[in-house]
Amino acid sequence: MGMTIDEHKERTSRSYKLILLFGMVSMFMMFAGLTSAFVVSKSRVDWLKDFQLPSAFYISTAVIIGCSVTFHLAKKAIQKNNRNATTSFLLATLALGLAFVILQFVGFRQIVDNGYFFTGSESSITTTFLYIVTIVHLAHLAGGLISLLVIIYNHFKQKYNSTQTLGIELGAMYWHFLDLLWVYLFLFLFFFK
Repeated sequence: MGMTIDEHKERTSRSYKLILLFGMVSMFMMFAGLTSAFVVSKSRVDWLKDFQLPSAFYISTAVIIGCSVTFHLAKKAIQKNNRNATTSFLLATLALGLAFVILQFVGFRQIVDNGYFFTGSESSITTTFLYIVTIVHLAHLAGGLISLLVIIYNHFKQKYNSTQTLGIELGAMYWHFLDLLWVYLFLFLFFFK
């Protein structure tokens, strides 16, 4: 006996979510390796003991948490077939995501303005690690922004409704992961500097 359409949709949904989960675990392991190297490097004599995170990183942390909230609200809205609210929340997520990226670069500027450099003869291992960790996170966030643009495009093409939410669900899963990952990195950098 063959599968029903609903069984096929459920199996497809589980498969995509499992693939995404595998990718997120792999990404987390990469960041665990980077933070482990950070801990080991703290014993170096040239490690900056008095380095402070830029204020823009504090603001960007609040902004990325806002991304998770708006994406969650978009998912809830489409589950209720509220297309206008879904549109608003998806666009808010995009705006917050772009604001996060801008704030990261503002933070880099604040670090340089305080006399710390990421590369070259005036750089330190501390700021270089911070730069690498942040840039790698931004690269993953770029993937999130691209997927969000695809989701917004598909939403405007009316591919999502209360019975077809897989794309928005996958996008929300990934953004929640990016949010948790940044909060982990921020707290790590704050407490283990």
